[in-house]
Amino acid sequence: MKKTVYIAGPLFSESELEFNRKMNEFLKNLGFDTFLPQEDGHLLSELIEQGFEKDNAIRMIFQKDVDNIKDSDIIVFIMDGRVPDEGACVEIGLAYAFDKECFGLKTDSRSLMSDMDNPLIIGALKGRIATSFLELESLLKSFIGEKHITSQSAKSVYRERIIIS
Repeated sequence: MKKTVYIAGPLFSESELEFNRKMNEFLKNLGFDTFLPQEDGHLLSELIEQGFEKDNAIRMIFQKDVDNIKDSDIIVFIMDGRVPDEGACVEIGLAYAFDKECFGLKTDSRSLMSDMDNPLIIGALKGRIATSFLELESLLKSFIGEKHITSQSAKSVYRERIIIS
């Protein structure tokens, strides 16, 4: 049975949206089902355009994301940025509370705590923080087991990301 990965990360700039799409493609190529909020969830601007009151739209977004965190097996937290996205921090907090397995990907060297991430984030991720797609693939294979992940390598997705960047 396929495992489902919830992708938690920032989704406010074009580069963040593109990086998230690459992550989604990478995980699908490894054989996972995914939930990517920017594509599979609700967007506040779209709900308001459809006539929903702001408070109702916010509740709808929150509930859909919480439901999909509950339904997922694994959370991959994109940690890039001067500080990790606050919404994504809530998502991994919820995932941890729901006893989901959380993994981080941090390709950005910036940190506010003397080259260290927040201890609560490190704890929720159980220290499983990759610095590349290849390293994330290795962490996921170690956790899930090689036989449950398809043989397609992350190398092509990783190389393409470097070329685009």
